[in-house]
Amino acid sequence: MKTARFLDRRSPPHIVTLVAIAGLSALTMNIFLPSLPSMAKDFGVTYGTIQILISGYIAMTAVVQIAIGPLSDRFGRRPTVIGSLVILLLATLVCMVATDIYTLVAARMLQTAVVAGIVLSRAIVRDMVPMEEAASMIGYVTMGMTIVPMIGPTLGGVLGDAFGWRANFVALFALGVVVLALVAADLGETNRNRSASFSAQFRAWPGLLASPQFWGYTAVVTFTSGAFFAFLGGAPFIGATLMHMSPSTLGLQFIFIAAGYMAGNFVSGRYARRYGTSNMMLAGTIAMIVGTLVPAAFLLAGVGSALAFFGPQVIVGFGNGLTLPSANAGVVSVKPHLAGSASGLSGAIAMGGGAGTSVFASSILTVETGAMPMLLVMLACGVLAVAAILYLRYGDPQVSE
Repeated sequence: MKTARFLDRRSPPHIVTLVAIAGLSALTMNIFLPSLPSMAKDFGVTYGTIQILISGYIAMTAVVQIAIGPLSDRFGRRPTVIGSLVILLLATLVCMVATDIYTLVAARMLQTAVVAGIVLSRAIVRDMVPMEEAASMIGYVTMGMTIVPMIGPTLGGVLGDAFGWRANFVALFALGVVVLALVAADLGETNRNRSASFSAQFRAWPGLLASPQFWGYTAVVTFTSGAFFAFLGGAPFIGATLMHMSPSTLGLQFIFIAAGYMAGNFVSGRYARRYGTSNMMLAGTIAMIVGTLVPAAFLLAGVGSALAFFGPQVIVGFGNGLTLPSANAGVVSVKPHLAGSASGLSGAIAMGGGAGTSVFASSILTVETGAMPMLLVMLACGVLAVAAILYLRYGDPQVSE
């Protein structure tokens, strides 16, 4: 593989481009989170209904990822990413002018094409470097990517307060144009072993699906992500309804979990090759559990402030940042010639589980229950992630080897 040269599409993409396409995917999911209550009021629907813009989006990305992986393995990473960005821009234009909830939801589902940025950034990294180095590089990519969702809800809250919720989609469209131009100039093709046909590709899938390693790593990704998606599903209700925060104030609270995630990514990028993917995953999931127990202890002690609840989420984010780069590197290394398909399928399973935990966490929250049910969902995800890691390490001789 050639050395990456920035803005030279004849070489592999620069890390800046990988950060941009992955970051835009994350931003599309969360930029308007603080504006959800005002959007519900504008369309005359309940919070549970408007929340489908998050849970439905997560579920749809699960479906889209199943197609994106095989498409990139068959036709290449570059055309798949460019096509997904064009679909995003068209769908975002519809979101900007939507006058009813049905049009908005439909356009929102089309926006899920942008998830190619997250799926294929991992596959592109695996095309370029071996597994342990991939875990480190994915860590750096996601560390840079995390800057975007860190400021996304904050930016969205400020835009919502100043101009209304539609301004979020205007900003998203403008950034999408910039990223598309960057991809066209810099993203060189990295898939040098394209599948001969879709039928040949799908005939190779049984070997992937029969792999204990694939399911073990996928379980780690799913449950680790599940804790984050449970937070996404419940945090707007907790902040806006239970703590009476404005959109801009609520947006600031997401900085805690995003900053922790960024720090975890940095540590993963720095030390994954030295300490190994298994140790990084285990340390990350334990940190995630601790970060869930701290706010639960505060609630049980009668401390219900915003800082007591949102502040410890920095530990949850740190744990996610340690775990996910190594787990995702494991996923795309099981069958390197099917890296795109493996990344897409694993991501689809994780997003499907994320949609379920997001809906469940938001549906069990009421004024009477407070925030505790959401924390219990996050805790359960952490425990199940640890179980999956222990299975990878000790449960199967082939996996351990």
